[in-house]
Amino acid sequence: MRYITRERIHVDRMATAWAIRRFVDREATFAFVPRTRDVSKMDGIPFDLRGAELGHHDGHCTFEALLEKYELRDEGLHRMAKIIRTADLPYQEPTAPEALGVLAILTGIRDGSQTDEERLQRGFVVCDALYAYCQRTDAAGSELDEDEDED
Repeated sequence: MRYITRERIHVDRMATAWAIRRFVDREATFAFVPRTRDVSKMDGIPFDLRGAELGHHDGHCTFEALLEKYELRDEGLHRMAKIIRTADLPYQEPTAPEALGVLAILTGIRDGSQTDEERLQRGFVVCDALYAYCQRTDAAGSELDEDEDED
């Protein structure tokens, strides 16, 4: 399936695209359009666009809307969602301490990449790492399995 979102992807759109490709549709393709573009006649599923089902609703970010719509119950994804929401909407509670670092890294990817495809490629590596971290930690950021720590 084809998914449509705004160009110059950043935190929420980058993480949502990652989750779509990783957990919803491994063959997903993405189209990046200007904020003002009318996507109602475009072929594809819009996300993080005004009026889209997969968007910001009731204080939640698009990443969280995706988890809800596709009933993704993975604990690591839900811990990741809190970090993504805090990075995307830093003025809301509750906050996640990792969010400032995630925001800095994904802002660097956005600003240091020439195309949205390049942003996806680089951002997906960060999202893979963040997800791995979230799978190994609890809601407070403590290691779940300290015996495997090799450091």
